[in-house]
Amino acid sequence: MRQIIAMGGGGFSMEPENPLLDQYILKQVKKEQPKVCFIPTASGDQDNYVKRFYHSFENFNCNASHLSLFEPNFNNLEEYVMTQDILYIGGGNTRNMLVLWKEWGLDLILRKAYENGIILAGLSAGSICWFEEGLTDPLNAPLYKLNCLGFLKGSNCPHYDGEGKRKPAYHELIATGVMKSGYAVEDGVALHFIDEVLKGAVSSQLNGHAYKVEKEDTEVNEKNILVTYLG
Repeated sequence: MRQIIAMGGGGFSMEPENPLLDQYILKQVKKEQPKVCFIPTASGDQDNYVKRFYHSFENFNCNASHLSLFEPNFNNLEEYVMTQDILYIGGGNTRNMLVLWKEWGLDLILRKAYENGIILAGLSAGSICWFEEGLTDPLNAPLYKLNCLGFLKGSNCPHYDGEGKRKPAYHELIATGVMKSGYAVEDGVALHFIDEVLKGAVSSQLNGHAYKVEKEDTEVNEKNILVTYLG
């Protein structure tokens, strides 16, 4: 069974006092102590980000580790990745992350991990990377479409409620045919795909929302996705 849990935002880095999404991810592994590996490439392997991951996950019944490409902490990259149960991708610069992954061959290893049942999860950059296309937001520049790994069909827009420029940009790019139809996800909400099919959406917040955003004739329409509150 292939699984991807794509968060619009949330988890330990955005909701340090609310563990519901991270606990949900861990529960998808039918082991007492799942092995979860944090991959913070998009942040440049920021030390503080890695420390926050360990600080949060030491409270859970799991074996936590991280993968660094800037200061490699492995002997064999593929072996290191393939021993994990969950690969948890952090936020940051998606474009730089994908360039580095391809340089190291990690993009191909992640595909192998996915096909072998290792759960892929993440927020922001760690969400859009799994789709064919993602809406990314460089500092001091307009939002634009980024071609991603394509494990999932269509496009993805995270932080749908957290950043005011995202919704209009996403609608415009879909309306003009620059981006494919896809999924818009608020902070604190995660889409759970099983074998490339959306099986549900969950939220760490009472009123979390997610939408299927599609172009129909000349209009772009949002269709609500049923979101289950985890609390």
